[in-house]
Amino acid sequence: MAVNPPDAPLDGTFEALASLPRRRILSFLSQTALSTAELAERFGMSAPAVSRHLAVLARAGLVSGERQGQRVLYRLNRDVLLGALAALAHSVDGPLRREPPREAI
Repeated sequence: MAVNPPDAPLDGTFEALASLPRRRILSFLSQTALSTAELAERFGMSAPAVSRHLAVLARAGLVSGERQGQRVLYRLNRDVLLGALAALAHSVDGPLRREPPREAI
């Protein structure tokens, strides 16, 4: 049985954030809930391409969808995004603060 390292969920989050189109989607979703078609129209991108980006973001927990009739409205999961950014800041800041300052040569 394979054991995932503790940073595995965080790695998935940052892999999802590595794409400029996905970061732009998150930017739009930070303002309002939008459907795949609405996002595709704003990006000049096909709905299937937007859907693939949304699937990556959803697997990372960064967005969630809610069905309303025949469409799904997607929303940013702010807590997941902020949690990932806080974890990154802690992992970088913690080791930097623990090391004593170097003496000048």
